[in-house]
Amino acid sequence: MLPKEKFELTASTLFGLENVLAEELKELGAEVIETQNRAVKFLADNELLYKTNIQLRTALRILKPIARFKARDQYALYKNIKRIRWEDFLNLHQTFLIKPVVFSPHFRHSKFAAQKTKDAIVDRFRERFNKRPSVALENPNIVFNLHIAGENVTVSLDSSGAPLNQRGYRKSGGDAPLNEVLAAGMIKLSGWDAKTSFIDPMCGSGTLLIEAGLMAQNIPPNINRKEFLFMNWQDFDRKLWKEIISEAKSNILSAEQLKVKIIGSDINLQQLEITQKNVQKAGLTKLIKLRNKSFSEFVVPASKGKIVFNPPYGQRLRLKQIEEFYSEIGNILKNKWTGFDAWVLSCNEFANKSFGLKPAKKIKLLNGQLECRFLNFPLFEGTRKDFLGNKNNNK
Repeated sequence: MLPKEKFELTASTLFGLENVLAEELKELGAEVIETQNRAVKFLADNELLYKTNIQLRTALRILKPIARFKARDQYALYKNIKRIRWEDFLNLHQTFLIKPVVFSPHFRHSKFAAQKTKDAIVDRFRERFNKRPSVALENPNIVFNLHIAGENVTVSLDSSGAPLNQRGYRKSGGDAPLNEVLAAGMIKLSGWDAKTSFIDPMCGSGTLLIEAGLMAQNIPPNINRKEFLFMNWQDFDRKLWKEIISEAKSNILSAEQLKVKIIGSDINLQQLEITQKNVQKAGLTKLIKLRNKSFSEFVVPASKGKIVFNPPYGQRLRLKQIEEFYSEIGNILKNKWTGFDAWVLSCNEFANKSFGLKPAKKIKLLNGQLECRFLNFPLFEGTRKDFLGNKNNNK
């Protein structure tokens, strides 16, 4: 039996980042961590619930399950939903919304399942109080997540509200911007320790740069968000929340305390102006340096580190002769970036072969609906055989 102060939470994420998120949760003190498909389950208390919403870099949303049951038809769904003590989570003066996620042959229409759930909640309130709370499609006070997989139904409280990747620093995304959670996950997968240089030579709207800057200065990604849905819960502890925010802010490092270089570049000046605005909005202008250079013109820093970037794929961005472009990237990496550890995200599997480099790692990730590979190219002097031999000798 679980201690009273502990309860189960589920943090959702993007495909391929489950283990990264699990490691983040471990560092925050979560217990009984279990990875699932695009999600991680764990035990927490209110303090950790609040911390996960502001601290986690690779989570999209934090859910608190309140009921689980089986249902194969609308009658079983209605009956079991109505049994839940909704008055413990919602009062008559609050608005609510049901967000359905349905993968079931028994419930082919998610909106229908959500409607039956809403009916059961409303009927329970009417029978007990002769009144009912209202549904709000925009800005509801309470959001319930209805997840149906086959006959298994899980009802959860959404603690986050707006997805946690919406950090608030992006004034404009420009062309095909990276999801902030994906960018943070890429940086963590690269193994960057915030002590060596971090370079994005095709920085676009600057998401990778900004996420790296937030990590380097130990700035929680959602420290400045004013609203989370857990603030509307009946057990919200405002005093505890203020203490958590105060502690998190006290641990933030200034740019002057860091010796690390974070540099971004883009050939498109208009795109770079967007990046500059986003960097400024994130409060990282002292840390992140921007250049208006093509990849071939970029002057490589003397200090070594990570080069992480997301080149055009030749799909959403229509770039001619994509294979020749990737070949040029590979040649520049080999000839100019010796000593750096390169990581490249691309969904163009055919063009990836044009790099002319053998990846040490290939990690499957999703960029929106595009299946990508996150490729690692250690850029060493001499032959690959010599590099691997030296690496084994240093172990």
